Amino acid sequence: MNDDPAQRHSAFRFHGNWQEFARIAFPNLLLTIVTLGIYRFWATTREREYLWSKTDFIDERLEWTGRGIELFIGFIMVFLLIGLPIIVIQFISQGLIFRGQTAVAGIVTIAMFVLLFYLSGVAYFRALRYRLSRTYWRGIRGGSNNPGFGYGLSYMWKNFVGVLPIFLLVPWSMISLWNERWNSMSFGPHSFESTARWQPLMKRYLLFYLVPFLLFFGAITLAVAAATSGADIGALGGAGMAVGGILVVIAILGLYIILPLAALAYYSKYFRIAVGGLRLHNLEFEFRARAPNWILFFLANMAIVICTLGIGYIFMPYRNWKFFIDHLEAYGEINIDELTQSETVVSKHGEGLLDAFDVGAI
Repeated sequence: MNDDPAQRHSAFRFHGNWQEFARIAFPNLLLTIVTLGIYRFWATTREREYLWSKTDFIDERLEWTGRGIELFIGFIMVFLLIGLPIIVIQFISQGLIFRGQTAVAGIVTIAMFVLLFYLSGVAYFRALRYRLSRTYWRGIRGGSNNPGFGYGLSYMWKNFVGVLPIFLLVPWSMISLWNERWNSMSFGPHSFESTARWQPLMKRYLLFYLVPFLLFFGAITLAVAAATSGADIGALGGAGMAVGGILVVIAILGLYIILPLAALAYYSKYFRIAVGGLRLHNLEFEFRARAPNWILFFLANMAIVICTLGIGYIFMPYRNWKFFIDHLEAYGEINIDELTQSETVVSKHGEGLLDAFDVGAI
């Protein structure tokens, strides 16, 4: 395999540029503000139509066929079927508390949170299904006949098992859910196969996992050393103030720099392994971005948003998609004569659950 990007002909190529995207993003921002947020469903559709149309897979452009009204209907359905009942449940819980039935109110509240957790898993699944069903290549789309309700249960118990042993099985739960999600999907006549393994993630995860403990014990060690080094009360007081300042600096660095960098290092390995375990008939996939690529990408995004006083946030869909496509690769053969249209069910509404729980992935 040739690792030189300049000489390698990638299966995936992106031809867009930010100037073109700006002509879509700025009107979208203005119309979303004028319509008090309602236009954002159509704004998302316009952005995806552009990004998909500028993306090649084996020299054929992708096509996004989703519509803004589908996303809007999905949002309305979620509000009516989930949002309103949750509001009612909250009022009922408060009424039960005022009547002295605290235990019953607690049970109702816990049941509500369990339901929301279950639905967030369904949201992940159905969003992927919807996006595949609206993505066309050579007139062929993807999708799934699985509605995702069983995946919602898996999402609950696998995350519970992942955090039960002091969060040490989180890599297992993440990879297991990734495999389950993709093994239910298809594109054209072929089903996806996902066989990613979680064991290679453990070293990177333990690095992220141990960062807070290392920072804590390092700070304690520093504090004890400084406290025992003072020869008199005045010296001890001055040392204490210095140690206090150092501890604050360590806390800030740990919370806002070291821990996020460790999280990015773990996620880069996770995404690389997850995509690397994905297969579609004779095609195998690879995601080439490593930890330094993710860190530079994250820092550049932060700089753009901060330097533009938040306005640069409208370019994040463009940057996220470009980063994803630039580092995605596929290997194998495709027999065009074998390709037929997918017969999976096509839902008539979009990612309402995903929007409601504000979850998603690159």
